[in-house]
Amino acid sequence: MLVRHIADKRTQQAGPFTFEPNAVPGSFEPRLAYYVRAVEYLLGLATGSIVLLVGSSALNRNGTLPWVFASPLIVLGFCVVYGVLFMVLMIFNYEEFLHHNNYTRTRYVMSQGLGFSALVCFCLGYLWLVISVAVTLAR
Repeated sequence: MLVRHIADKRTQQAGPFTFEPNAVPGSFEPRLAYYVRAVEYLLGLATGSIVLLVGSSALNRNGTLPWVFASPLIVLGFCVVYGVLFMVLMIFNYEEFLHHNNYTRTRYVMSQGLGFSALVCFCLGYLWLVISVAVTLAR
């Protein structure tokens, strides 16, 4: 919510909201591929970490995951949700723009909010996870 609020405040109220800033048809498609690929990479790392940690709980003495890993895993889970929503809505909004030319400020802010929320959750989740692992191993 905080990231979306910041995106809302930093986005101009009026003006053209378009995927093709120089009115060159199809100029956004290569950039869309970069966005999707970057989010796929982010989601791969986040989901891999979740699966690895949860799966490694089977190797623990009592078969449970230490409680200190719960919060960073939840944050990484939010990263996955925000990332999937970002990819789906970017593709949907671009298709809507191509067919109906109706890209609005609201859709722009939503895309910005979801994309940066995924990135912030990924960074915070991993930082928290690294600190949790370090504290757990130091005991």
